[in-house]
Amino acid sequence: MSSRALTAVLLFCLLSASPSVAISTQTEPQAPPADGGGACGGPAVGGKCHSVASALRLKLIAIPSILLASVLGVCLPLFSRSVPALRPDGNLFVVVKAFASGVILGTGYMHVLPDSFNDLTSPCLPRRPWAEFPFTAFVAMLAAVFTLMVDSLMLSFHGRGKGKGKGSAAVAHHGHAHSPPPQVHCHGHGHLDVSEARPEAADEVAEDDDVEAGKLRRNRVIVQVLEMGIVVHSVVIGLGMGASQNVCTIRPLVAALCFHQLFEGMGLGGCILQAEYGARMKSVLVFFFSTTTPFGIALGLALTKVYSDTSPTALIVVGLLNAASAGLLHYMALVDLLAADFMGHKLQSSLRLQLVSFLAVLLGAGGMSVMAKWA
Repeated sequence: MSSRALTAVLLFCLLSASPSVAISTQTEPQAPPADGGGACGGPAVGGKCHSVASALRLKLIAIPSILLASVLGVCLPLFSRSVPALRPDGNLFVVVKAFASGVILGTGYMHVLPDSFNDLTSPCLPRRPWAEFPFTAFVAMLAAVFTLMVDSLMLSFHGRGKGKGKGSAAVAHHGHAHSPPPQVHCHGHGHLDVSEARPEAADEVAEDDDVEAGKLRRNRVIVQVLEMGIVVHSVVIGLGMGASQNVCTIRPLVAALCFHQLFEGMGLGGCILQAEYGARMKSVLVFFFSTTTPFGIALGLALTKVYSDTSPTALIVVGLLNAASAGLLHYMALVDLLAADFMGHKLQSSLRLQLVSFLAVLLGAGGMSVMAKWA
């Protein structure tokens, strides 16, 4: 082969290879810069959405606004006894509670769980082990089982004293086999002491009292566990908002969180009302629910210089807390709130009320799903 032909072949090979080299160079993924300006270095500084002064002003507006919405939401059911239509034994209260339960269910599925997935699958975390195992689903599952365990153990603990008292009373009642039959005492104005005349009637009354006491203990356990899950989620979301300097994110988040706290507070307030706590305990529960999100915002403000929501430590801690909170809220909404009401006598005896309550649940969960676009 002549030198001229060999030169032409070499030039052809170089020209055909050069586009592929250029393409491979252009499509090769670039590693994030080490100076913190990439996806894991926090929000971009200097953009149109980044303004420390405007963000601070919005946060200072958000704290009293969210506090007011929280207090209003959780206190509305507590004052419903003065309104006949909103009493706990009324149909309207059942529908409102179903709506609020749907809000709690939507919060767990549409807000808390996706946040946990985003945190624990972030590119800012090392691929091993966070990208190789579904930690969010695993922790949420464990949290739901743990909530069931706490639910059961707390009921056993609260009912242990009642059970011992009932057993002692039964032994005292049946231990005297040869005791003389009870006497009927007729008092003035025609009153008859039925408990002495008919011991079985007294037993029926005592059994009814035990059933009501069991329901009351159950309602109180529900309130305590539900409050725990809501408080964890509220602190986490408030912390993220307080540490952010992105005005475009904070502005819609303020309105979304106000509605979120209002309706979630209605669900918690309905449970507090059914638990029949005293004024002091009601005040404590209202205080913790109402102040946790504003407290989280204030904490985020104080930690703005040192806290970064894209640091590996923050992503792992917040992601795991959100996963646990999601599992707790899912269990409480489905088992303790919705299933308990829909399988109960009141809804089972009225198909119309049952369908209306189903619609209320869908509206509550659907409303929270729409708000997931901003919060």
